[in-house]
Amino acid sequence: MNIGIDKIGFFTPHLYLDMKDLAQARNEDPNKYLIGIGQSKMAVIPPTQDVISMAANAADQILTAEDKEKIDMILFATESGVDNSKSGAVYLQRLLGFKNQVRVVEMKQACYAATAAIHFAHGHIAMNPDSKVLVIGADNARYGLKTKGEVTQGGGAAAMLISRNPRILSIQDDATFWAEDVMDFWRPLGHDEALVDGKYSTNVYLDFFKHVFDEYQAKTGFDISKFDALCFHLPYTKEGYKALKIAIEGADPTVAANLTREFENVRKYSNQIGNLYTGSLYLGFLSLLENANDLKAGMRIGLYSYGSGAQGEFYSGLLRPGFEKQIKHQAFQNVLDARQRLTVEEYEKVYNSRIKDEKTRMLDIESDPAKYVFAGVKDYQRQYLRK
Repeated sequence: MNIGIDKIGFFTPHLYLDMKDLAQARNEDPNKYLIGIGQSKMAVIPPTQDVISMAANAADQILTAEDKEKIDMILFATESGVDNSKSGAVYLQRLLGFKNQVRVVEMKQACYAATAAIHFAHGHIAMNPDSKVLVIGADNARYGLKTKGEVTQGGGAAAMLISRNPRILSIQDDATFWAEDVMDFWRPLGHDEALVDGKYSTNVYLDFFKHVFDEYQAKTGFDISKFDALCFHLPYTKEGYKALKIAIEGADPTVAANLTREFENVRKYSNQIGNLYTGSLYLGFLSLLENANDLKAGMRIGLYSYGSGAQGEFYSGLLRPGFEKQIKHQAFQNVLDARQRLTVEEYEKVYNSRIKDEKTRMLDIESDPAKYVFAGVKDYQRQYLRK
């Protein structure tokens, strides 16, 4: 049975910060950010958006009434959860008008959880072929103002509809994975911002990629020439490029050149948004689909998922016949181009304005053009609205 990604959508808010402006404000050479990190812009998350509202805006783009009737499971992957008990998925169940006969679960393993959710969805559909599963990867990457990690912040939500006979990508039963208990990145209870050992985390990310990619080749007998593109989790786009160099080392020059060219398509959207945690890998996949002009049905796409703490996985998917009919070339780039550019001062004000540990506070939602918004809290109960 073919099971995989039938639809994919993405949302990020209407605000961004240019990395050249941030570099100037932080007395850094702009090329440290533009080239050294591989980022040109960073999404800025207003207080009226959080992982729930961003997930609703992403899912709303792709779901029909028929999809909602078929969906019997919502898997919400995030490491920016808004409640220690209540699942983000159940907020979506109401906001998007799903039936009550649906399982709602929130999943966590740093940036990896959306990949686990896809595999869980795959297994569920194998046992229930007529069902569909909504998988969400939504996060707000925060490291703090004037910190080393500031330049790799960002946020947004990826929404994927998983079904049999998918129209975009057929997920293959070939995954390899590797886990170790390490402290490269974490966010202790009560902390609003992540803690990270940057250089160590990069090394773990690359070491895990070597483990899973080597094991994948041994398991399947496929070498690098079997792939038409490789997608990576991109905490910043330069990190994915480092993994790509490991993958193509010793490869035929034509194969290496093709994969390097496609990686530019993979990283295009992440370069303009920043880190997305659970949604990062799948934004890269969407970016590939919308920006590459030489993809064909049957091509094999490799996907490397990584979540600090740490879990790594490599698996592949095959592009489905007619996949190009599901892709809106340039549409999302137009959304990115229409965003409002903030000054550093405005960005810092937005950064410090989010609700945190407040019993009651309502937000001004009029300046947020999104369809779904976070309107504030009443007696610690979060208020979400469809405008």
